[in-house]
Amino acid sequence: MQELRDAGVMLRLIYEAMKKKGLDTDLIFSRLGVNAEYVYTEQLRTPHSAQMFFWQAVEDVSGDPDIGLHLGQLLPVYKGQVLEYLFLSSPTFGEGLRRAQNYQRLLSDAANTDFFIEGEEACMVLDAASDEVRRLRHFNECFVQGLLTFFRSITDNEFRPSRVEFEHEREEGREYVAELLGCDVVFGAQENRLYFPVSLLAHASPHAEPELLDLHERFASEQVARLEKKDIVGQVERIVAELLDSGEVTLDSVATRLDIKPRTLRTRLTEAETSFNQVLADFRYRLARQLLATTDESIDEIVYLTGFSEPSTFYRAFKRWSGMTPIEYRKTAQGKDAMVDAM
Repeated sequence: MQELRDAGVMLRLIYEAMKKKGLDTDLIFSRLGVNAEYVYTEQLRTPHSAQMFFWQAVEDVSGDPDIGLHLGQLLPVYKGQVLEYLFLSSPTFGEGLRRAQNYQRLLSDAANTDFFIEGEEACMVLDAASDEVRRLRHFNECFVQGLLTFFRSITDNEFRPSRVEFEHEREEGREYVAELLGCDVVFGAQENRLYFPVSLLAHASPHAEPELLDLHERFASEQVARLEKKDIVGQVERIVAELLDSGEVTLDSVATRLDIKPRTLRTRLTEAETSFNQVLADFRYRLARQLLATTDESIDEIVYLTGFSEPSTFYRAFKRWSGMTPIEYRKTAQGKDAMVDAM
C-alpha cells in the first residue's frame, strides 16, 4: 500500500499559528525528531499518519485540550500555491472549486473530497484524511477553520458556511465551536461536511483570466505528474521493508517483486530524482532512528533488522548519516514521540 503524504504547506501554516500562539515549537519538534528548519524543506511532503503523533505532541506541550480549535483561529491564509491560483483565475468560485478537485492531491494524498448540491445548499464532503486521521478532533477543527479562512480570502469575505458536520464527538464546548465557525455544527456525523449557500458558487472572481487559468492548469498537471513519478519510491520502500531481514535487498529482487525489469525500475527512480541505493539508504536510516529512539532493542538486533551484515558496517553508515554513533543518538532521542520513523 502506498504511503500517504501531506503537502509541507499544511505543516508550515500550523507552525506559523503555533508561533503566534506562543507555543514552545522547539520542544514540540524535538519530540517529533525534527527541527524548525525541517518545516521549510524544499518540496516537503510529510507522512499523513504522522498527524496522530503531531497533534498529540502539540496538545501535550501546550496543555490545551482544544489546541486544534485555537490554532485554527490563528492560521495564516493559504496563499502562493497553485490551488489558490486556480480559484482566482477561474471565472467563479464554483468553477474554481470544481477545478481544484482535480488536483487535490497537491494538498494531500489522502484528499478525496466530493462536492454536490442539495436544493439551496452546496455541500463539500471533506474526505481530506485517512479513516484514522479524519476522526482526529484537533485536525478536523483546525483544518475546517483553515478552509473557511481560505474561502473567505478568495471570495472577498463573501463566503459564509451554513453548517459544518464533524465525525468526531465533542462532550463540551459545542456552542463555542459553533460561535467560532459562525454556523450550526453537528458532531458525531457520518462524514465531515461543509454546507454553504449554493448562490456562492456563482460568486465572480475579479482576477479571472482565461490565459492564466490555462497556465495554472498546466502547472497543476505537471505537479501531479511529478508526484505520480515519485510513487515508485513508496512502492520500493514497501518491498524493501518486506525483504530487509532476508538479506536479499537488491534492485533485481525489488524489480522482480514489482514485476518490472531492473532497467525499468532504475529509469523510473531516476525520473523520481533518486536511485535505488539512495532509497535503500534513506529507508535504513529512518528505520534505525525509529528503533533507537523508541525501542530497547540491542544494537546487534538493530543491525540485523536494518539489513546490515555486521555491526561495524552499521556503525560507519549511521555515523555518516547522522554525525553521531548509534549509542549517542539513542541517548539524545530515546523517549521522543517518534514521528521520527516516518519523517
